[in-house]
Amino acid sequence: MKRFATALVILGTLIGSAAFAYQSPGAPTGYVNDFAGMLSQQEKTTLESTLTDFHSQYGGEVVVVTVNDLGGDAIENYANALFREWGIGSKDKNNGVLLIISKSERKLRIEVGYGYEGELTDARSSE
Repeated sequence: MKRFATALVILGTLIGSAAFAYQSPGAPTGYVNDFAGMLSQQEKTTLESTLTDFHSQYGGEVVVVTVNDLGGDAIENYANALFREWGIGSKDKNNGVLLIISKSERKLRIEVGYGYEGELTDARSSE
C-alpha cells in the first residue's frame, strides 16, 4: 500500500509539472527584453545602455525580461528555466542576474547566479 501511495504522488507530480511546463518567451534581443510591452522606448534605451555599461565595467550580465504570463507555472520555476536557457552570465563565473516581471500575475523575481550570491542576497533582492 505504501508503494502504491508513493507511485500516486510521483505520478501526480509528473502530471502537474507537465501541465505547467516552461515555455520560452523567445530569444533575447539584448539586456532588456520587453515581451509584455510594459516599457516605453525611452525606458528600454536607457536601461539597455545602463546594463551594457555595467557589463563593460564589471563583466556580469543583468537581464530584464517582461512576459505577459507564466503559463500557469510558478515564477521561481519559470525564472530558473529562462536563466538556464539563455545562459545569463559567463559560464565560468556564473555572474548573471535575471529580473523577470510577469504582467498578468503581477509577480517579480530576481534570479541570481552563484557568482553574485554574496553581493545580491535574497534579503537584498527583496529590498
